[in-house]
Amino acid sequence: MRKKFLVLALAVTSAFSFCSNPAAAQKKAASAGKAASATGELLPIDPDVKIGKLPNGLTYYIRKNAEPRNRAVLYMALKAGSLMETDAQQGLAHFVEHMAFNGTRDFPKNELINYLQKAGVKFGADLNAYTSFDQTVYQLPIPTDSAELFRNGFKILANWAGLVTMEASEIEAERGVIVEEDRQRGKNAQSRMQKEMLPVLLKGSRYADRLPIGQIDIIQNFKHEELRNFYKDWYRPNLQAVIAVGDFDPAEVEALIKKNFGPLKNPANPRPHQAYDLPDNKEPLIRKVTDVEFPYHVALAIIRHRANIPTTTVDVRKNLVEGMINTMIGSRINELKQKGTAPFVEGQFSYGEYQGGVVPGLKAATIVAVSKSPEELSGAFKGMMAEVERMAQFGFTASELGVVKKNMEAGNEKSFREKDKTSSNYYVQQYLQHFMHGTAIPSATYRYELMKKLISGISLEEVNQAAKEMISEENVTIIVQAPEKNKDKLPSDAELLNAMRTAGKGVTAYVDNAVNKPLLETKPVAGKVVAEEKIESIGVTKLTLSNGVKVYLKPSEFKNDQIMFSSFATGGTSLIEDKDVLAMGYASNIAGDGIGEFDNSQLRKLLAGTTASVSAYIGELYQGFSGGTSPQDLETALQLVYAYATNPRKDPVVFKTNLEDYKVVLSNASVSPDVVYNDTVNGVWTSYSERKRKLKPEDLDKISLDKSFGFYKDRFSDASGQTFVFVGNFEVEKIKPLLETYIGGLPSTNRNEQYIDRGVKPLQGKVEKTVRKGIEDKATVKLVFHGDYDYSLDNNLQMNALKEILQIKIQERLREKESGVYSPGVSLSNGKLPEPYYAFTISFNCAAANVEKLIAATLDEVEKIKKEGAEADDVEKFKAETKRSLEVSLRQNDFWLNYLAAKFRNNEDPTTVLQQSEYMKKVTPASVKAAAERYLSGENYFRAVLVPEK
Repeated sequence: MRKKFLVLALAVTSAFSFCSNPAAAQKKAASAGKAASATGELLPIDPDVKIGKLPNGLTYYIRKNAEPRNRAVLYMALKAGSLMETDAQQGLAHFVEHMAFNGTRDFPKNELINYLQKAGVKFGADLNAYTSFDQTVYQLPIPTDSAELFRNGFKILANWAGLVTMEASEIEAERGVIVEEDRQRGKNAQSRMQKEMLPVLLKGSRYADRLPIGQIDIIQNFKHEELRNFYKDWYRPNLQAVIAVGDFDPAEVEALIKKNFGPLKNPANPRPHQAYDLPDNKEPLIRKVTDVEFPYHVALAIIRHRANIPTTTVDVRKNLVEGMINTMIGSRINELKQKGTAPFVEGQFSYGEYQGGVVPGLKAATIVAVSKSPEELSGAFKGMMAEVERMAQFGFTASELGVVKKNMEAGNEKSFREKDKTSSNYYVQQYLQHFMHGTAIPSATYRYELMKKLISGISLEEVNQAAKEMISEENVTIIVQAPEKNKDKLPSDAELLNAMRTAGKGVTAYVDNAVNKPLLETKPVAGKVVAEEKIESIGVTKLTLSNGVKVYLKPSEFKNDQIMFSSFATGGTSLIEDKDVLAMGYASNIAGDGIGEFDNSQLRKLLAGTTASVSAYIGELYQGFSGGTSPQDLETALQLVYAYATNPRKDPVVFKTNLEDYKVVLSNASVSPDVVYNDTVNGVWTSYSERKRKLKPEDLDKISLDKSFGFYKDRFSDASGQTFVFVGNFEVEKIKPLLETYIGGLPSTNRNEQYIDRGVKPLQGKVEKTVRKGIEDKATVKLVFHGDYDYSLDNNLQMNALKEILQIKIQERLREKESGVYSPGVSLSNGKLPEPYYAFTISFNCAAANVEKLIAATLDEVEKIKKEGAEADDVEKFKAETKRSLEVSLRQNDFWLNYLAAKFRNNEDPTTVLQQSEYMKKVTPASVKAAAERYLSGENYFRAVLVPEK
């Protein structure tokens, strides 16, 4: 059993944007709400960014930044989105964004994508765009070591900005793609419930009628001129910005912007650019929304407030206070759950931009409660509101504030130490927000000094006053989400209001449970380094410790303030006999329950001000540790490793609470079509193994804390088989003593354990499964080619090439030619242990009526590549994308950590990464053909289809 928390996929939290890869990282706040701050110093603009404006009104931001090297991130941003559509244009702002990739003056039809793929820029992962209510943004990460390619990057942005061709045939072909995007992203309980909630969440505003995806009937039937008119009206220089950050000459970039964007013209009679707002509501708005496929009982209250765009020191101070409050009440809620006294299954509190910033100038307190049943929902909601009232009435304690301040100060220090290693993407996002809303963009040094001053100066009284002001009786919205079958059992509007208004009666002040003890009572008896070797070509040192632990060290300067590590030892859950799998099913959760006498909330307080983060895991074949830290906190991180191994926490209260919560998840899971479908796929993929079967609610009663805890302790009682990999900013000689003490001090019995191959493999031969579940016209298809595998570097390379090229062909066929899907995917899994095995999976969503046609088209493309091999252009694209990707990866700590750990687990040569260019020569159209013939034979073929019940 894996530990499962209720991650709420609430429709109410939708970001309302489409075609978005940056998604969560992109805020959707608008430029309204810039009410002048009451007092405070205006934040100065970072002098390292050049901001200019062309005569035609186009704004540009230019900054030289060398992370990553030989790369630039280019954005073209537009202050226009779905809010600017007429009634007849609903969905066309988003449609225009699609058309930008389907033909421009200088890059006809699909030539733009083709050109960039050959240069190593990957469509979707790198090259992308999104449309929101008030903005449309195009992103183009591009290499700078090719002068022609780099110059053409600005030509591409200018083509998007004003030179999209909008050919009739391309418009017609794209209609189906957007319909399928709506089907893939929506057509589920969340989207249906969202449509019912919008009239309340966005009541009285234009937002409620202008979702970026638009109206499907309009998408299918609009006249071409409507689309062209939207482009002419709104894609104009005085609403656009070019953002360029990267490893380049700023003067050259400025010249390229002037050359490419200077000729663009604004319309003679521009349509007015209007800002929109959400009106206040004096009385609470209440809406209950149910759905047959929604599994949980959720109640949430949203309390809106007017807010400023952060431009002054006062605004920053206020935001810091709000962040402190969020953290402290979040810790209290977690503590309640840890103690088993929470009246809710899951509770959340957050104060921030309303609906993710979708409506300008608004913030909100959002209080969420999840209950086990409809009858308990009112009590769960009242319980969460009681915690909010406790906060408002009594505030927080000095010790709570001290903890959060220490963590903020540590984060501020860490951020400042990395100021010269900051990714270009970070700056691009800052400048995008400045253009869209006017948010401040101070320098790293100014921000560091300001944060340092503000954090230390914020008082407990100030925090408690702000917490009190978050709660109001105006601008309140209450939403209930629940399964349709329990519609009649939900609390009434009066009961919900009463729960909210009476929650504060009888609450008492919070009592902090912090402890003042060291993490380790005594230091372990240190071991010694007994052997040392060098792998010079990749800068790795191997240490062998006296307790048998092997440690591989790769010092790097990719980050100034980062050390990452992970470890593995063979065994894992494979050592549990089939008859004991259920009883020991909680073992992998033990490390998440705390350490020794410290529960999780106490542990967080104990570690306040450190950057050390460590977790222990028990997987199927291995157990070990993973973590990260700043160099100065490395000792604390290693102490955590030692503590997790030698002093785990056995917590019956947390055990009971977690199983009760998980029982709620299992009890309701079968209403979800995706869950039922994935359970079926998992059954076939594991040959319906008893070890891998889905748990039933009654199975949880058979799980034993004692047996699970005993197995966990056993797994970490012998460190002799552990292999650690450390990557980051350290010196080998300086960290040796710490490694000898805490890693060398781990207990060792030299059991020389190996994992056991339990023989869990997919059903062999041709297997077809059709699951009929769901009420929407939405089908999910997975086609899997799989089988035994001769694991080698050469075969892995050919399989990767086949996967990437097959992705290109499936995308071209199913999306561009058939217009039947939005984003088909081809994935590859090929492992060496316990026995080499591979699986190619082709997956997509589509209309139920198109399943057979699109499967036939997919298999036709598979047959083509088996018979004819790969096209030379596609091989070129694969090589270019792989080369460019590796160039960036080789300067990232997380790449080296994962790469080295995998190589050492598989007992492979870790230096082969240096010979990739030589290996790449082996990939040819003929080699891809041979790989397709071998691995896509269909001898073992699994077809899994989910279709609606009717």
